[in-house]
Amino acid sequence: MKIVFFDGYCSLCNSLVDWLMRIDKTKELQFASLQGTTASRLLMQATSPLDVDTVIYLRNEVKYERSAAILMVLSDIGGFWRLARFFMLVPKFIRDFIYCFVAKNRYWIFGKRDSCRMPTEDERERLLP
Repeated sequence: MKIVFFDGYCSLCNSLVDWLMRIDKTKELQFASLQGTTASRLLMQATSPLDVDTVIYLRNEVKYERSAAILMVLSDIGGFWRLARFFMLVPKFIRDFIYCFVAKNRYWIFGKRDSCRMPTEDERERLLP
């Protein structure tokens, strides 16, 4: 199981999902909005709400967050993108500092949608509720 959890209202996040769907030729990746029921069921911790500023990648029951999530997703797509894993050598605090800066400013830079994305007919099996 490989699920990418994203902010369904974020234009940047939705563009990332669109792009990942196009380049994931094996169609192993599935996607779920952090505001959806799949995220609530699989990720919700009783003590804290989900942080919509964080992309989460659930890969074979291992949870990756922020920059690690993005790098692992790219690595799993394979081909040229497998080289992204080398960025894991950059210290996490540096990678996540850059990630958090973009995440905190994403609505201002890229905009915000009024609703979560609606899947096309081809995408329905890969977008979880």
